[in-house]
Parts: sequence; structure tokens; C-alpha cells
Amino acid sequence: MEKLIIPEQDIINAICVYISRKKQIKPEEVEVELMYDDDYGFSAEAYVDGRKQVLITANIIEALRLWLEEYLNRDPYAGIKLVLDDEEGIIAEIN
Repeated sequence: MEKLIIPEQDIINAICVYISRKKQIKPEEVEVELMYDDDYGFSAEAYVDGRKQVLITANIIEALRLWLEEYLNRDPYAGIKLVLDDEEGIIAEIN
């Protein structure tokens, strides 16, 4: 089966939806910045009303599971791998 690639913008969108559900706000009220560090791996910073929340890789995967199930109608428990791509930025490969 072919791998599904989720682009960086959709990962950001997934995190916006994820945070908005937890805080009971609109996804448009969330700003997200994805990051990669050689020591710590993937993370994201989410901003709501000027307050920052740091998300670790596990939180990003959880957000992607929500996105897969509700927006792509795919198995949310498929294998998800975050990848730092030279051209595309941070993407997710779904098996």
C-alpha cells in the first residue's frame, strides 16, 4: 500500500484543531510553529491569546490521529512517522 504524505500545512492545521478542542476555542484562534532539534526531535509551539504551549512529538502524533480519522477518513492508528524533508519541511508519512 502506498504511503500517505501529510504536508507541513496540514500538520499545522491538525494541531490547530487539536488545541482548539482542548481549549474549546475556534481553530482559527490558534497559531502554530513546527520545530525540529537534533537533540529533542520534533516539537511545536502553539499560541492562544499570546500564551505559548509547547507540544512534544507524542502530542503532534495525537493531533495527526484526530486529523486522519475526522478529516481524511483514514485509520487513526496507522503508523505515523514525522520526517524532516529538505524541500517540504516537516511532513508526516502514514503507512
